[in-house]
Amino acid sequence: MKRTLPALLLTAALAVTAGCDGSGGGGGDAAKANAARGPIDVWLSNNQEELAWGKAMVEAWNAQHADQKINAQEIPAGTSSEEVIGAAITAGNAPCLIFNTAPAAVPQFQKQGGLVALDSFDGGAAYIAERTGQTADQYKSPDGKFYQLPWKSNPVMIFYNKEIFAKAGLDPEQPPLATYDQFLAAARKIKSSGAAQAAIYPAPTSEFFQSWFDFYPLFAAETGGKQLVEGGKAQFDSPEGQRVAEFWKTLYAEGLAPKEKYNGDSFADGKAAMAIVGPWAISVYGSKVKWGAVPVPTSTGKPADQIRTFSDAKNVAMYSACQNRATAWDVMRFATSKEQDGALLAKTGQMPLRTDLAAAYPDHFAKNPAYQAFADQAARTVEVPNVPNSVAVWQAFRDAYSESVIFGKKPVPDALGAAADKVGQLAAGS
Repeated sequence: MKRTLPALLLTAALAVTAGCDGSGGGGGDAAKANAARGPIDVWLSNNQEELAWGKAMVEAWNAQHADQKINAQEIPAGTSSEEVIGAAITAGNAPCLIFNTAPAAVPQFQKQGGLVALDSFDGGAAYIAERTGQTADQYKSPDGKFYQLPWKSNPVMIFYNKEIFAKAGLDPEQPPLATYDQFLAAARKIKSSGAAQAAIYPAPTSEFFQSWFDFYPLFAAETGGKQLVEGGKAQFDSPEGQRVAEFWKTLYAEGLAPKEKYNGDSFADGKAAMAIVGPWAISVYGSKVKWGAVPVPTSTGKPADQIRTFSDAKNVAMYSACQNRATAWDVMRFATSKEQDGALLAKTGQMPLRTDLAAAYPDHFAKNPAYQAFADQAARTVEVPNVPNSVAVWQAFRDAYSESVIFGKKPVPDALGAAADKVGQLAAGS
């Protein structure tokens, strides 16, 4: 059940946590808090597999740290976890750690004074760089510091229904989906044959994050890894961005991707032949759908080992109301150790943001070959840009995309050009 923002504020105000002083900015002396140890509270995602991992991780820590115990709970229910977290920061009672921090929300949480720079701890930045490699640079804030620990990703790929493809006369084992032309030809065949109602059915709604599952993965692939904003300037008003937008516009214009919202999972329900999703979907679709997975298409059909895609990551952040931050930092490292990352991988199928993931867990991928392609793809992910007004940036882009690409009310170059100017101003903090 969804609740209004006042209800979220009330939820946050009541969720007073151990190790927090309720001041909103952390109160007291930051250096003292950074050195202090003791009990801490953490929030975990309400995803059942992830929750099971979290409970086991907490039990393992608590068994060895009787004087620094973790008290864990699910993120309180609300319209979105980001609104709940933002309200808790405002109320001054956020927990020490949240294992579900969205990278797009970090700039706002930082602006609220709600986050602790992990560089504050001895070896903090070095630990993140060693664990995650060059990918970690995408998670730095504009001031060069880490306010989030890169934790896990769900690199998105094209899932396709083998039975629908076979019904449409397409090769279900090696589907022709590498180039835009191939993808469109396959989509037309699916629709004209009646094999499925839609070739692909991304949400055509206007929420800022929807572009992460249609435009952005293909933009990352087409550009070789550019973010939506780089160097304070929008990157999507470019030949690559326009090619991606025109590709999607064709899908919508020809009815290959519907313009109406679908209440449910169109792929699981057999309404759509394809979907853009991450490895979490393997356990969800399981035996319900005979599926395959391939990288997102590019205009020229780049080799799979060169394709970059959206990460769909969630990270761990430390919140400034925490007063036992030395313990919180130790817990962050414990929860992202090789052993705990292996447990997360086994329980959830999500990809820990570690260097050379497949080599770190060879036995797991040998026993679960369906996840191997996602492990390979996890090394080539693109994150949302860490810029001021991040959510507003994405909303400005989504509004222009919806107007031009989905509903065809404005030429793509005009819409992207106007959006680029607005996004540049927002990303500059104005």
